[in-house]
Amino acid sequence: MGPGMMGQERGYVFSRLTCSAPASLPGHRVDVTLADMGMTRMMGGIAPVGSHMMLRARPSTVAAGQVSFVAQNMGWRTHELVILPLAAGAAAGQRSVGSDGKVDETGSRGEASNGCAAGSGEGIGAGQVGWVTLMLAPGRYELLCNLQNHYSAGMYQEFTVG
Repeated sequence: MGPGMMGQERGYVFSRLTCSAPASLPGHRVDVTLADMGMTRMMGGIAPVGSHMMLRARPSTVAAGQVSFVAQNMGWRTHELVILPLAAGAAAGQRSVGSDGKVDETGSRGEASNGCAAGSGEGIGAGQVGWVTLMLAPGRYELLCNLQNHYSAGMYQEFTVG
């Protein structure tokens, strides 16, 4: 499924992209797809516990240095992309979720949460793209959406910087 396309993939109904990131971003480019399973444009609001969502980053490994993350919200709910370091021995998806349905963002390296623009904002709306460029040292990171209940719904992936 390419940018600007609307379709389905194993239970995910993708929205059409209405904007795009600049063609030339600095450093290594990582494309991140954000989506909701079983959602359509008629649904919205806070994700209920037990929802199924996805976050897929390609590639999942890059060299150290400047990295540009381009987060494409192919879903119908608002999403975001937060980059957090993973502690030694920790795995993606194991962070404690608070009573607010979110994980602690202490140590965040940055986020893409601004629809049709760079950096942080109020979230990447359905069909929008957000991006952020960061300097990342070698290590393991976790890419995640930290909106209410999205992390526990499966919106995380391990990411390696070599």
